[in-house]
Amino acid sequence: MSESAKPHHPTPQGKGEKTHGSDFSYVGIDAILEQMRRKAMKQGFELNIMVVGQSGLGKSTLMNTLFKSKVSRKSVQPNPEERIPKTIEIKSISHDIEEKGVRMKLTVIDTPGFGDQINNENCWQPIMKFINDQYEAYLQEEININRKKRIPDSRVHCCIYFIPPTGHCLRPLDVEFMRRLSKVVNIVPVIAKADTLTLEERDYFKQTIREELRANGIDVYPQKEFDEDAEDRLINDKIREMIPFAVVGSDQEYQVNGKRILGRKTKWGTIEVENIAHCEFAYLRDLLIRTHMQNIKDITGSIHYETYRVRRLNESNAHFSTHPSDHPDVQPKANGQPEEQPSALQANGVAAQLEALSHEM
Repeated sequence: MSESAKPHHPTPQGKGEKTHGSDFSYVGIDAILEQMRRKAMKQGFELNIMVVGQSGLGKSTLMNTLFKSKVSRKSVQPNPEERIPKTIEIKSISHDIEEKGVRMKLTVIDTPGFGDQINNENCWQPIMKFINDQYEAYLQEEININRKKRIPDSRVHCCIYFIPPTGHCLRPLDVEFMRRLSKVVNIVPVIAKADTLTLEERDYFKQTIREELRANGIDVYPQKEFDEDAEDRLINDKIREMIPFAVVGSDQEYQVNGKRILGRKTKWGTIEVENIAHCEFAYLRDLLIRTHMQNIKDITGSIHYETYRVRRLNESNAHFSTHPSDHPDVQPKANGQPEEQPSALQANGVAAQLEALSHEM
């Protein structure tokens, strides 16, 4: 058959791919971005946010404002007996949110009762236990022989800590909580109900808090040691200069200059939640959702969870090496030959599995 008579079979073109007919040097490596986008759109995303602070600081309202939906428990009014919990309770509420075809499973973990008691000694322990329990659940799914193709992620990705707008300094409770929890989770401190402070009081309060955080060795998100390059360092330095964010939350809409805005209406005017001249809510939203969400999840998995995983695997290996009498390796058979017991086989198998996992990851 002559060259001109050969049939032409066009190469199938993937959705969203561009043609490069005359570019013979084009390989198509950049198409991986489109493949990743399509896969992510199918799977959806997960985000778990914990909110911590004493009652009355607007935690539920701020979460509803961040995601422009009723994602928190504000509508549930407790009876007088349950209004102030006797102990710290951990309550998780999950929601499926979709925007422009992008699906996200959002879980809000509330901690009612934190800081509301007369004696708040060790009140961070239930929160610490909850965070570690989620790491443990994820670890147990990982070390299963027949583990799931996609492990459900209930790990806490970010903890928003609400600081009362006193205008003076951090309370010992605030310092102790952030000092302990910053080692196991990403903490983003915010000044709640910042509209109760003047601009001068707010700036002074923010500066005082930053100095106290440095003095107590508390690393809040974004942590300096996790900056990947100079560009990230430049962006994150600007964010660190604004921390803690002075925020105002509201799920009420008002008409201002012909536009519908979220805000708080007072006798002397309307405080616009998304106006950066009024508060720093927009900066907090951008950090959590629009610019650093994936980085927050990456640090949770590669730093905080990894630290917990290594510690647990070391504990398991140490247990098997220091308690050999609990699992006898051999027992003599009738003919004098050693016989390995099933319990020893099982223990050695678990140890080998944990060791293999530690090398694998």
